[in-house]
Amino acid sequence: MKLTLGPLLYFWPIKDVHQFYGQVADWPVDTVYLGETVCSRRRELKQADWLAIADALSAAGKEVVIATQTLLESTADLRSLNKLLEAVKDKNNNWLIEANDLSAVQVCKELELPFVAGAAINIYNAATLQKLAEQGMQRWCFPVELSRSTLADQQAFIQQNNPKIETEVFAFGHLPLAWSARCFTARHHNLPKDRCQFVCLDYPAGLPLKTQEDQQLFTLNGIQTLSGACHNLIQQLPDMQQLGVSHLRLSPIYQGLKEVVDKFDLARQGQLPSSDPLKLVEVDSCNGYWFGEPGGQQINPNL
Repeated sequence: MKLTLGPLLYFWPIKDVHQFYGQVADWPVDTVYLGETVCSRRRELKQADWLAIADALSAAGKEVVIATQTLLESTADLRSLNKLLEAVKDKNNNWLIEANDLSAVQVCKELELPFVAGAAINIYNAATLQKLAEQGMQRWCFPVELSRSTLADQQAFIQQNNPKIETEVFAFGHLPLAWSARCFTARHHNLPKDRCQFVCLDYPAGLPLKTQEDQQLFTLNGIQTLSGACHNLIQQLPDMQQLGVSHLRLSPIYQGLKEVVDKFDLARQGQLPSSDPLKLVEVDSCNGYWFGEPGGQQINPNL
């Protein structure tokens, strides 16, 4: 199995982003997703900056995937999407595109660009898998809210009908659950979305949303809602290998990610660590969706 580093979901200063990906070049990850997937107002990095980082990571031996915005809200967003994908095609570097919206799927088809179907595409059945494969999909990201049993059914279909399709599972990080036209972080500061003053920069790990019992229920990230607990499937790696999962996605967090990557690297080599990598970060863990239970739960199948 290959380790992938998902796109950076949070809004960081440009200096921090460059420093982060400079370190990633030496990490034991095979694939790196790059690009702004959450909010079109986050312009610390321009298109040229992302493509320069992509060039550097490609030179370091990483497979690069250019990720697209998840919620397209305007004609300006569509123009930016077309401009990005045309720039990728012009570079002719064999980079994949992560399509996080069906508009991106359509543009990829028109430009004859192979793509990864992001988890937000919501592939819930075999017919959708087959349709997207016909459009040029080479890999799909299993929706984060679905269970292991659903994945087993989908993998059986892939192996029988289109064995070249790769499967990626979100294995670590705060789960991306929903996107909205409203910016929750700006609202928290009583600011309108179009004059948000880029307050997301103040929350490099997202804005915790807690219950009255002081339990972190969600993590707010601008227009995106993430899980409060951190999803962790490191103990399920042997099972995923048997199911034919080809890629494990680790979603960037603000602190402790290098140690998490190292532990997943050992786990995919059969050296499953006895300690939980999430002990490196101050957040609860969860894996409920994998077992068909509420996503915020932490299930120990051995008990």
